[in-house]
Parts: sequence; C-alpha cells; structure tokens
Amino acid sequence: MSIIENALKKAGSQGLVVENGGQESVTINKPNRSGVESNFESSGVKEGSNVFPSEQQVVVDWSSLAENGFIDNNNAKSQLAEEFRVIKRPLVNNIQGAENNGINRSNLILICSSLPGEGKTFVSINLALSIANERDKKVLLIDADVEKPSISKQLGINSPRGLIEYLEDDKVTFSDILLKTDLPNFSLITAGKRHKYSTELLSSQRMYLFAEEVSRRYKDRIVIFDSPPLLVATQAQILAELVGQVVLVIAAEATPQSVVNESVAKLSNCDVVMTLLNKTRKEIDIYGHNYSYGKYGHL
Repeated sequence: MSIIENALKKAGSQGLVVENGGQESVTINKPNRSGVESNFESSGVKEGSNVFPSEQQVVVDWSSLAENGFIDNNNAKSQLAEEFRVIKRPLVNNIQGAENNGINRSNLILICSSLPGEGKTFVSINLALSIANERDKKVLLIDADVEKPSISKQLGINSPRGLIEYLEDDKVTFSDILLKTDLPNFSLITAGKRHKYSTELLSSQRMYLFAEEVSRRYKDRIVIFDSPPLLVATQAQILAELVGQVVLVIAAEATPQSVVNESVAKLSNCDVVMTLLNKTRKEIDIYGHNYSYGKYGHL
C-alpha cells in the first residue's frame, strides 16, 4: 500500500477514492452555498462579459521560468507539459460537467499543501500555464498566499496593488488589480502588500463577494488560487470554503501520514478534493508511458 493510500485511508469513509491518471482523488459532496447578488465596483463589468476590463499588460520572464524547471512554452512536448495535461483533465472535466455534478463554483480551484515546501506554488503556476495553452480556456491565477507570496517573483512581475489592496479598500476595483500577461488567455492578480489583518480580510464579506462574482461573471475562465499551507495558517481553510475544487499537494516520502489525514479532515466540507503526489522518485505508468515526478516541485 502506497503512502497516499495509507494517508487517505481515513478519508475513505467521507467519499469515493478513485485512481485518476496516476493520481488519487477524493470527491466529497456538500449542499451548495447560496449565491449573492453584487457588482464589481466601478469596474464596468457586464454580466457574461467575455473580456476583462481595462487590462494592465505585463510580460512574464519566460526564460527564468524555464531555468527554474517550470513548463517551457517553447517545448509543448516536454515530459512536464505532458504530466500537467494529465493533472488538469479531471479538474477541467468537473467544470464542464458542473451543472450535472452539482459542484458550486467549479471554475474556482484552490491549490494548497499541508506544510511549506511541498510544491504548491510550482503546481499552481504550471497548472495555470497548461490550461491557458488550450484554445478555448482562459485562466486567472491569484496569489492568495498573502503571508509569503512568491508567484510574482517567479513570473518576474511587479504590481503596486493586489488582492490585499482590493479587500482593504472598497475604492480599489477589480480592474485596478488585474494583470494581463503576454501569454494569451493568462491573467494574474498578485497578493499585494503584507497586512497584519490579512486573515480577517480573506474571511470578509468582500472576499466572498469577489469569489462569487469572478465565478459567475467569468464562466469561461478558470480561476486558480495559490494558498498558504493548510496546517501553517488558517487562511487556506477559509479560502477552501470559497472554491469548488481543491488540489492538495503532498510531498512524496516526506509528508507524514498523520499530517495528510489532518489536512484532508480540514477540507471535508469542500465539494471536491483531489490529491497530487509530488516529488516522487519512482516512475508512474500512465497510458503506456512512464512519467517521473522527481524533476519538479523543488522550490
């Protein structure tokens, strides 16, 4: 029995555990949370709009990303690119079948881990890049790890305002913090400044309305939140209540079974929880091809 099978044994009673492309996933159903009617203040957003308002253009440091082991946009056939094609498929399928499977806000995905250093930010960025490279998918990546943000640094992007500024000041609009990258279909919101009441801001009504609006108004977009580790800060559990899908990144042969069990328990109220075994050094046979996850996730 593998480390993940052992780790999720306790969670078996909470939902259906299935094999999925070399990963294991846990699906947990709960009643849908009622929607809230509101608007993005002064943003000029219209219901069903297919374009972001007043996009601010930024350029990603693609060479630095490739050097640090992220997906290389110049090599669409790399092993890493293929691995994330497998990883994203069940998430995308859940979004496409949301009306039938009852997943509320299925286009909002939270990437988290139990502890620091398990590779959640690596997964967040690569998952966003992989989905953005599809012809009919648009991605918004939000750095919600407000205590230790790293996405803007990894992408080589600077922004004077981010999520914290939006939550703190109702005069800051959605369009003020939205960044459009030079990769078509890929937009970004940075974490913003450090704030001593960041947990309270993330648990505020304004944050809930933000999640509700971005999910409902941009149904053709997939929103990925990179969150703090679950067992280090309470913010991840707060954010998990706002999204339809959660990916729990687990460092192979490093994260204790008891730690994984505790994280799964904290996510028990989420509609869908999938686990991603990262940094494993053994090859996994997927559709007749051997894939190794040992080459990435070391941040």
